[in-house]
Amino acid sequence: MTVEAALVAEGLGFPEGPVILPDGSLAVVEIRHGQVTRIAPDGTKQVIAKVGGGPNGAALAPDGALILCNNGGYQWAENDGWTVPVGAAADYAGGSIQRLRIADGRVETLLTAVDDRPLSAPNDIVFDSAGGFYFTDTGKHHRHHSDHGRICYVDGAGARTVAEPLDQPNGIALSPAGDRLYATETATARAWWWEVERPGGLRGGRTFMGAGGGNFLCAEPGYAYYDSMAVEANGNLCIGTLLKAGIAIVGPDGERIGFVDLSDLDPAITNIAFGGSDMRHAYVTASATGRVYRLTWPRPGLRLNF
Repeated sequence: MTVEAALVAEGLGFPEGPVILPDGSLAVVEIRHGQVTRIAPDGTKQVIAKVGGGPNGAALAPDGALILCNNGGYQWAENDGWTVPVGAAADYAGGSIQRLRIADGRVETLLTAVDDRPLSAPNDIVFDSAGGFYFTDTGKHHRHHSDHGRICYVDGAGARTVAEPLDQPNGIALSPAGDRLYATETATARAWWWEVERPGGLRGGRTFMGAGGGNFLCAEPGYAYYDSMAVEANGNLCIGTLLKAGIAIVGPDGERIGFVDLSDLDPAITNIAFGGSDMRHAYVTASATGRVYRLTWPRPGLRLNF
């Protein structure tokens, strides 16, 4: 499957977490530079705020602020002109959930722990229609060990773990009806799902020994890692893949719909966000080369809750 790709911006420090803002501009995090950047329609860039650590995922809250998953920072290496993370930063002190007020760049830390367990590396986030949000805490690679990952939920009642353990949980998304939660695992290149019985209340159990108690959806064939994802209006998942670089398209029944090969652009296609008047602009982060592209998508994407 081929799609038309147009370069939106370049010169970014491992961009991820694309969010279409109300004024039509695009916000991305720059994990390597510890900042959030706004990209205007003409491609000009403006730093909204320096937030420190490693801002990773982002989502608009009901009040218009950006809620950020901050992984605490990585060490970095250069490989054939590509920038790649290679473990926890030397000054790593844990992960956090942050709130960024876009108008003035004010940043505040909302969470550094859930259920009395420090956050390791929050990665991706999705809001439900009730105004709460789910996020993945991916875990961190250290020299001799790695942390287990989990999924957490935050609402007015507080924050709690709702699924664990998972192996590097990364992308997270809700179905169009909000009755399913999906999550990807990077290391296994698998996707899992849970029924949403109530906000923050998940039920899995259909798969024996499923990660985090979840139900198995799919696995990527060949040598690949899964990253973040977005959902089409019809319920298909669009999953960014690394190494086998592109976007895997999978139906809610696990059927493989297709694969968009973007290996000529970047080995690390990490995130995708839908926008445009007809929701057929797919903004993808090509992280290793520090670029963002806009793809003309064959079907409309799902409008997020906020």
